[in-house]
Amino acid sequence: MSYVLGIDVGSLSTEVVIMDREKNYEYVIVSTGANSRTAAERALQLLLSKTDRKKEEIYFTVATGYGRINLPFADKRVTEITCHGLGAHFLFPTVATVIDIGGQDSKVIRLDPNGKVVDFVMNEKCAAGTGRFLEVMARSLEVELDQMGELGLQAKKTVPISSLCTVFAESEVVSLVAAGHPVKEIIRGIHDSIAERTSSLVKRVGLAKDVVMTGGVAKNIGVVRSLEERLGVSLHIPDEPQIVGALGAALIAWEEKGW
Repeated sequence: MSYVLGIDVGSLSTEVVIMDREKNYEYVIVSTGANSRTAAERALQLLLSKTDRKKEEIYFTVATGYGRINLPFADKRVTEITCHGLGAHFLFPTVATVIDIGGQDSKVIRLDPNGKVVDFVMNEKCAAGTGRFLEVMARSLEVELDQMGELGLQAKKTVPISSLCTVFAESEVVSLVAAGHPVKEIIRGIHDSIAERTSSLVKRVGLAKDVVMTGGVAKNIGVVRSLEERLGVSLHIPDEPQIVGALGAALIAWEEKGW
């Protein structure tokens, strides 16, 4: 039996999806670390071990993400914009807008009814409002990253974060803690800052329902709720929002296979 593979090599994490003829799929997620090629190879070996499949059974491989050019075993390389659109459409066929917040960039993608990209906008010049931004803030506040979402929701009010730059925002957060502001309220301010930045991207391409949020930040319920308030919509969140790009890449590989 043959399979196809989709690999999304991001700045913080690498996702690999293996798909069969019936579009059943399995996946693994690993940290990218310093070497994107090594991360992709390690993720592939983990996935093959997990699924008890052999590398020789992989018919076609599509790579996406910033590290896609470093994968010599990829048969095709496709931009993450296209892959995220296809992956989101596969999971939610009625999606018209995709909000993806990854490790070091964020993007908003408008799709047609067939999942094809009609417009998009990216924020890739600064890590503010991304997964890296949240990591830095969590470290400054001495809280676990996966706890931030719930902690922010517990705040009765928000402490605004005025700095858009990650470096300046970190200094601002340290100052707010020193001034005696509750950590939960600062976290809510951080979430609101990300949501405000993201909603401005949405406005640039125009909001169309249904809206799907992908990327690691979609696991932060505080950011999700803050963004929903600003956009006036309920966001659809995949069961595993980090694999949507790799899933889209696997779907392109599936098409190449001609099943």
